[in-house]
Amino acid sequence: MPDSTISNSPLPGLYIVATPIGNLGDIGARAAETLAAADLIAAEDTRVTAKLLSRLGLRVPMTPYHDHSDERTRAALVARMEDEVVVLVSDAGTPLISDPGYKLVRDARAAGRHVTTLPGPCAAIAAITLSGLPSDRFLFAGFLPNRAKARADAIAEFSALRATLIFYESGPRLAATLDALASGLGDREAAVAREISKLYEECVTGTLTGLAARYADAPPKGEIVIVVGPPGEAAAEPADDATLDAALRAAMADRPVAQAAKAVAKRFGRDRHDVYARALALKEQL
Repeated sequence: MPDSTISNSPLPGLYIVATPIGNLGDIGARAAETLAAADLIAAEDTRVTAKLLSRLGLRVPMTPYHDHSDERTRAALVARMEDEVVVLVSDAGTPLISDPGYKLVRDARAAGRHVTTLPGPCAAIAAITLSGLPSDRFLFAGFLPNRAKARADAIAEFSALRATLIFYESGPRLAATLDALASGLGDREAAVAREISKLYEECVTGTLTGLAARYADAPPKGEIVIVVGPPGEAAAEPADDATLDAALRAAMADRPVAQAAKAVAKRFGRDRHDVYARALALKEQL
């Protein structure tokens, strides 16, 4: 059976379509085909989406769907999905990333509608690729709260995570946010990416305090992503031989000798080969 989600006549339902984050040339062929086949486009701002449709030479009915849309608006869209193709787009990038689209997806699924996504641009992912910071484990945190106390509390929640952090921000708030991040997380490595995929794309790297100083008197324009590196390695715990042996016995209780030795060596800052030899000696005594 052919895949109806990529044919010229898609099934009725909800199609989550990622749109360019800057350069309109980044629209994918499948996304353009789906927009063309839509009976209705639910757009964060119809004026913004109209520019993309004009670029594609399309005229498709649109309706606003954004933060202030109520349950009746969602119910009306879900009802139309029974017989029509409804496309959900945000102003830029992947819908549901820092916008309320998840509620529409939730209600569509609850009603048994066909739901699919057309993956594409996302500013958070693009920024981490530009930053040069660790990307094996990261957390997208969206926009931080406006109020200083709430912002500090939110940052405190992230402080112990051994992961790269990604935030969205505006130019006027950038320096204050970088200062708050430095206060709450320490002076970590970071990057400020803006105008991604556009002519004046920029990604400035440095420390949080250095970046805060850079932008203190010169707030930049454009859509901004802050990427903050993970905390540095924790200092190794001091240990005498008795403590080391006790840790090895505990680790070997549920792990192979090599894995146990590696974990204990890292914990106490000891040479892995020496700890492995010690673990083997202890294993023979058990």
